[in-house]
Amino acid sequence: MRDKGCEEQKRGLGPWHEAPASALLVFADGLIIEGHGLGATGSAVGEVCFNTAMTGYQEILTDPSYAGQIITFTFPHIGNVGTNDEDTETSNLAVRSGVRGCVLRADITSPSNYRAAAHLGDWLKSRGIIAIAGVDTRALTARIRAHGLANAVIAHDPEGRFDRAALLAEARAWPGIDGADLAREVTCGQSYTWTEGRWRWNGGFEQPASQPFHVVAIDYGLKRNILRCLASAGCRVTVVPATTPAEDILARRPDGIFLSNGPGDPAATGTYAVPVIRRLIASGLPLFGICLGHQLLALALGARTKKMHMGHHGANHPVKDFTTGKVEITSMNHGFTVDRESFPDEVEETHVSLFDGSNCGLRLKGRPVFSVQYHPEAAPGPQDSNYLFERFVAAMREQR
Repeated sequence: MRDKGCEEQKRGLGPWHEAPASALLVFADGLIIEGHGLGATGSAVGEVCFNTAMTGYQEILTDPSYAGQIITFTFPHIGNVGTNDEDTETSNLAVRSGVRGCVLRADITSPSNYRAAAHLGDWLKSRGIIAIAGVDTRALTARIRAHGLANAVIAHDPEGRFDRAALLAEARAWPGIDGADLAREVTCGQSYTWTEGRWRWNGGFEQPASQPFHVVAIDYGLKRNILRCLASAGCRVTVVPATTPAEDILARRPDGIFLSNGPGDPAATGTYAVPVIRRLIASGLPLFGICLGHQLLALALGARTKKMHMGHHGANHPVKDFTTGKVEITSMNHGFTVDRESFPDEVEETHVSLFDGSNCGLRLKGRPVFSVQYHPEAAPGPQDSNYLFERFVAAMREQR
């Protein structure tokens, strides 16, 4: 075990400084990466993925869709702008973070931004997130690309006291995300109403003057900025837990239904979500889903989902919209994909990834029901996809 880890470290995965290791990343296949520990102490097990975004690390680290994962940041300098209270994306305040840990190239520097309220290292500690720095993240990313997503334990002890055999056993014993219903872990505990709009430069969060449409959002791991985008588009949003029955949702007399993003295996969450979504489709109401919501909608319509080799995680993913012929740059965070070969005749593919050709959107023919695989709320990421919220509102307006 140790020899294998050392050999890989010599090839560029290990620490680039001479300080004793205060953090480890122990993979189930025996690879051990040493580094400098930051944030919380202790250990956590998760699936190691990589994210290619150059900005928005706080939004990424608080995205509930990362529950059960350890994020490798490919951008070498993380933490330069610090953290603040406004950019936290977790809508369920009872859940500090779904992410299990993060892997960095360089040590975190002092923040330099007028919005900074805290150092990233202190923020990680306060949220119970373990970090390891001093890792050649480019080499680790190449390893994930070659061998796929892998299970590992991330551990931090300032004194460098590690039971490596026990950490390896923990990594090997963890069942992984396949078959895991993680939406239950991050969903809200009770329903609530949201009206706050998008953040405006030097103006803070707006309060839209008019919100004529009522949307019920099912929280499978909802992000705050999604709610803000809906609010700015003219929607008063009622958020309900992931396990809410269809009858309770329809009793609220919504104009439309939103299926949120979220973590885990869609097939596992689908055991209780799919029957609800089918009932909501039958109601005839406009329905819009993203990320996990897209996958759950696909399952409800009779399609299948499957695990990806390395997933899509970043803010630079090109997607083509067949309904307009345009290409948009999007934010993505998913390890499962919808199998287009399983689409029934009444389902039409609307979007496709220009990276690998995987499905990125669908709609139900002749019905106001559609979804996309990516995150259109631009937190983090470009704003190319904001039109989808307007498309949803247009469907509700037409339905009226």
